[in-house]
Amino acid sequence: MGRNNLTGAWGEALAAEYLRKKHYEIVAHGYHSRFGEIDLIAKNRKFLAIVEVKLRKNANFARAREFVNTAKQDRIRITAEIYLSQHPTELQPRFDVIEIYAPDGMDTVNPQIIHLEDAFS
Repeated sequence: MGRNNLTGAWGEALAAEYLRKKHYEIVAHGYHSRFGEIDLIAKNRKFLAIVEVKLRKNANFARAREFVNTAKQDRIRITAEIYLSQHPTELQPRFDVIEIYAPDGMDTVNPQIIHLEDAFS
């Protein structure tokens, strides 16, 4: 894979840094169950954000959030239930999507980051 290719790990690192700047604490990264994966789990004073990160060069074909279809949401929900059964919390769980647009791939100087809170409602 060349340097200009978009990578999920790069996008997730950008999203994690974005969340930290917004006063979230990253509590899990790449949490897996047999049903699926959660890219990031982050908490602030009120919420436990279950975050799906979507990275694209642009939105010409479709917005990144449109790739989080109902089937993907269901897999994330089931995986979140497993995580919560193993890591109980009094925080309100919330499903977020972070879209990242990087027209020059990993060479993009200022990727556009859009944080959609409560994206599955």
